[in-house]
Amino acid sequence: MRKSKPKKRVILPDPMFNDVEVTKFVNNLMLNGKKSAAYEIFYGALQIVEEKKITEELSAVEVWRKALENVTPLVEVRSRRVGGATFQIPSEIRPSRRQSIGMKNLIHFSRKRSGHSMRERLAAEIIAAFNEEGAAYKKKEETHRMAEANKAFSHFRF
Repeated sequence: MRKSKPKKRVILPDPMFNDVEVTKFVNNLMLNGKKSAAYEIFYGALQIVEEKKITEELSAVEVWRKALENVTPLVEVRSRRVGGATFQIPSEIRPSRRQSIGMKNLIHFSRKRSGHSMRERLAAEIIAAFNEEGAAYKKKEETHRMAEANKAFSHFRF
């Protein structure tokens, strides 16, 4: 759109926890418009997390929130051509994109994981992210390392 920015769509909270973040996660998890299946996968994964009981004082949703926070990157590198050379320029990520990247990484790496069902794989990735390990956490660390390595080019920021 040339003149105005598009309006932000209102996302309704999920039925079980009454939380908008959960709905956003389920929307990212959903394939082929099957939202009820995505909710079943997510709630099933949280049940598995609850059964494994990582910590006594935290509920499964709080464990998921902490895991999501652990895999959410703060900076990223963007390519920029300056005088015929391409530089990787580190830049901060706006909060909505930051959250989106974290969710997508958690889902992507849980899909790539080996396991029986998507519930089990998602639960395993959530637990790994909570403990600051796993593929999604490594991706975040790699992104931060790249930004740190290319800090010298930050004056090319646009």
